[in-house]
Amino acid sequence: MTRFTGSHSVNVTPFTADGSAIDFAANRRFIDWQIEQGVPGVILLGTTGEFLTVSDDERRAYVEDTIAHVNGRITVWVGASNAYSVNAARYAREAQDAGADGLMIIPPYYYTPTEDEIVGYYDMITKTCDLPIMLYNNPVTSNVDMSAKLVGRLTREFDTVRYIKEASMDVGRVYDIVEETEGVMNVFAGERIVESFLLGAVGYVNPFGNYIPRASTRIWELLEAGRIEDAKAIQRHITVIEHTIAEGHPTYGHQCYSKALAAEAGYPVGDVRPPLTQFASLGEEGRTRAAKLKGIMADLDRLLDDLEAKAA
Repeated sequence: MTRFTGSHSVNVTPFTADGSAIDFAANRRFIDWQIEQGVPGVILLGTTGEFLTVSDDERRAYVEDTIAHVNGRITVWVGASNAYSVNAARYAREAQDAGADGLMIIPPYYYTPTEDEIVGYYDMITKTCDLPIMLYNNPVTSNVDMSAKLVGRLTREFDTVRYIKEASMDVGRVYDIVEETEGVMNVFAGERIVESFLLGAVGYVNPFGNYIPRASTRIWELLEAGRIEDAKAIQRHITVIEHTIAEGHPTYGHQCYSKALAAEAGYPVGDVRPPLTQFASLGEEGRTRAAKLKGIMADLDRLLDDLEAKAA
């Protein structure tokens, strides 16, 4: 089985101007830009990809079109999460049939399932397809926090469960999972990029690839090259971006800003679907915050130019 590492962008789903359909042409342009910037892989239909607002027909067409357009140039993971195990298993099989490289799957949300129910959920999925699975531990959205011991159990029971996006906000969990699984589980950071790397993470699931793909890709390359202080310099800018978006804004408000900032970078992808807060509804407050964020993006480009000159 191929071992995946590095900073993989968790992509927005581009919509038409009125939000009524997926904009396939915009998505192809967007993907090409990310590839040009060196992104090693993308993840479709995660939280940032608004997977809960996409119909089954849209999902199927979007996954097929993206994978066909990528044509093996980078890795494509597909989110196959659902509260109903049968649906999650069907999404997983459809992704495999379309040619996906792997799956990212959060536990069943809303129900607050027991550990045995979580194991049963992944059991049904793994019986449906044989793609590598990245567990997605995000207690904020799923109401489930998969402990290191549960991750170890899933790793031992299922040969294809070999990755996890660890987004519990407890960076020490990275170390705990590596220890519990004796290094078998490949941990991808969900936040605290540098700290996660130092504790044993092999990659990063990266929402910032939607508008700063160069910086959010290079940070992991710098870490792997041992340039920890240079990676920290990039992370400081990313932290300012996070805090700027979060000020006075609802949880996951970053989705509308991700799309607005992608447009600022020259790759418009529409706005978010309801009930998420649309950037257009933020008025002057949103435009002011976006202008500040665009300035940070420009600062990051200058920093990267300096770091590359330093390495030359």
